[in-house]
Amino acid sequence: MNNQRLKILVVDDTKSNIEVLEGILSAEYDVYVALNGEKAVELTPKINPDIILLDIMMPVMDGYQTLTKLKELHLVDSIPVIFLTAKMDPKSEETGLNLGAVDYITKPFSPSLVRLRIKNQLEFKKHRDKLSELVEERTDSLKKTLKVMLMSLGSLAEYRDNETGGHIRRTQFLVRRLAEVLRHNPKYQKDLPNQEVIEHYATAAPLHDIGKVGIQDNILRKPSKLTDDEMEQMKSHTTLGYEVLLSATKELKNDPMVVVAANIAKAHHEKWDGTGYPEGLKGEEIPLGARLMAVADVYDALVSKRVYKSAFPHNTAVAIIIEGRGKHFDPDVVDAFLTFAHDLPAFYEEHKD
Repeated sequence: MNNQRLKILVVDDTKSNIEVLEGILSAEYDVYVALNGEKAVELTPKINPDIILLDIMMPVMDGYQTLTKLKELHLVDSIPVIFLTAKMDPKSEETGLNLGAVDYITKPFSPSLVRLRIKNQLEFKKHRDKLSELVEERTDSLKKTLKVMLMSLGSLAEYRDNETGGHIRRTQFLVRRLAEVLRHNPKYQKDLPNQEVIEHYATAAPLHDIGKVGIQDNILRKPSKLTDDEMEQMKSHTTLGYEVLLSATKELKNDPMVVVAANIAKAHHEKWDGTGYPEGLKGEEIPLGARLMAVADVYDALVSKRVYKSAFPHNTAVAIIIEGRGKHFDPDVVDAFLTFAHDLPAFYEEHKD
């Protein structure tokens, strides 16, 4: 709350009651009026009052019903509601308090008590809002700390496998773009409800190869084809990464970003048709983050030069991604990829190794 006048919404169908309350409050507050419950529900999100004075005995929608509706719509999550009533029997008071009212003001109104009750509730709201701000700031700080920690862990894989260059940053970009496109698909609105969740996937993406810190140099950097035994050891980087993440962030294992990162690390080599590793997961058994990373990882590997291969042209890489639709890759993810694939050559020119 600042130096601006605070706003009070009075909900009452009796003109004389409104006039009395306006006379008591208008010198200090901006007073808004709703003559019935339906109007109160309509006005509350428009004026965002600091407090609501709500009459109980009203036709069509009484005060109890009005408060119930306001709470169902989450319109008064941070707004105190005081009931106005001519009766103060214990049952009525209990009903109102159970619904979430913070206090009662009885009729006929005592000007000094009305002002005092409103002042007390507004002071309490001020301190509560300040506490909420502090909690939010602290939560944001912890999220930033976790994000930096996860990014640092991701960098370990890059330092360990110096052939990847900008691989983790490019795949992070691809995962974010894929998630942003899929968010508009009704099928994924529950998994990708907002940009914050999308950032969980983008933040987790650089950790997909963290398990490579446990792979021997002679295998990790071998320029020729791996033997069957060496390939099995290389494949173990998926489970190693999963275990590293859960171990390194044990106390945070239920944090969404950590869970997404662990799932990506473990399952980004799974295939849509069930022929991938380490568990042979099939279709939507594969975590969404891993399905996003599968497309990002393969495309980046195809168009990037490695000690064992030359870079493929963009069109060839896109054709390979399309050819893997429904076999290697989630069809929906491939379709999302194709919506922005034409932009990738320019992006890769700016972010080449």
